[in-house]
Amino acid sequence: MKPDLTTARWFKSSHSSAGSECVEVAFLEGNMVGVRDSKNVNGPALVFTPDEWDAFTADVAGGRLGR
Repeated sequence: MKPDLTTARWFKSSHSSAGSECVEVAFLEGNMVGVRDSKNVNGPALVFTPDEWDAFTADVAGGRLGR
Protein backbone atom coordinates (compact mmCIF):
# COMPACT_ATOMS: atom_id res chain seq x y z
CA MET A 1 0.00 0.00 0.00
CA LYS A 2 1.36 3.40 -0.99
CA PRO A 3 -0.08 6.10 1.27
CA ASP A 4 -1.27 9.44 -0.10
CA LEU A 5 1.39 12.02 0.78
CA THR A 6 -0.47 15.01 -0.68
CA THR A 7 -2.39 15.63 2.56
CA ALA A 8 0.40 14.66 4.95
CA ARG A 9 1.15 17.08 7.80
CA TRP A 10 4.94 17.26 7.83
CA PHE A 11 6.90 18.51 10.83
CA LYS A 12 10.49 18.94 11.98
CA SER A 13 11.93 18.05 15.33
CA SER A 14 11.70 20.73 18.00
CA HIS A 15 15.49 20.34 18.22
CA SER A 16 15.93 21.58 14.62
CA SER A 17 17.20 25.09 14.06
CA ALA A 18 15.96 27.33 11.27
CA GLY A 19 17.92 27.04 8.04
CA SER A 20 19.76 23.87 8.96
CA GLU A 21 19.71 20.57 7.15
CA CYS A 22 16.70 18.69 8.51
CA VAL A 23 14.36 15.89 7.78
CA GLU A 24 10.61 16.15 8.17
CA VAL A 25 8.32 13.42 9.43
CA ALA A 26 4.61 12.78 8.88
CA PHE A 27 2.35 10.23 10.49
CA LEU A 28 0.34 8.69 7.66
CA GLU A 29 -2.75 6.55 7.21
CA GLY A 30 -2.37 2.94 8.27
CA ASN A 31 0.12 3.92 10.99
CA MET A 32 2.80 4.44 8.35
CA VAL A 33 5.52 7.07 8.88
CA GLY A 34 6.87 9.29 6.10
CA VAL A 35 10.30 10.94 6.08
CA ARG A 36 11.54 13.56 3.61
CA ASP A 37 14.28 16.14 3.13
CA SER A 38 13.11 19.55 4.34
CA LYS A 39 15.08 21.25 1.56
CA ASN A 40 13.34 19.21 -1.17
CA VAL A 41 9.70 19.01 -0.11
CA ASN A 42 8.60 17.94 -3.59
CA GLY A 43 11.23 15.23 -3.80
CA PRO A 44 10.94 11.60 -2.80
CA ALA A 45 9.92 10.44 0.66
CA LEU A 46 10.68 7.26 2.53
CA VAL A 47 7.69 5.44 3.99
CA PHE A 48 8.11 3.11 6.96
CA THR A 49 5.79 0.57 8.55
CA PRO A 50 5.48 0.97 12.34
CA ASP A 51 7.99 -1.84 12.97
CA GLU A 52 10.45 -0.44 10.43
CA TRP A 53 10.15 3.03 11.99
CA ASP A 54 10.83 1.62 15.47
CA ALA A 55 13.91 -0.24 14.20
CA PHE A 56 15.16 2.81 12.28
CA THR A 57 14.81 5.23 15.19
CA ALA A 58 16.43 2.71 17.58
CA ASP A 59 19.40 2.39 15.20
CA VAL A 60 19.72 6.17 14.89
CA ALA A 61 19.56 6.64 18.66
CA GLY A 62 22.07 3.83 19.16
CA GLY A 63 24.56 5.29 16.67
CA ARG A 64 24.40 2.16 14.50
CA LEU A 65 23.89 3.95 11.17
CA GLY A 66 26.88 5.18 9.20
CA ARG A 67 27.18 7.12 5.99
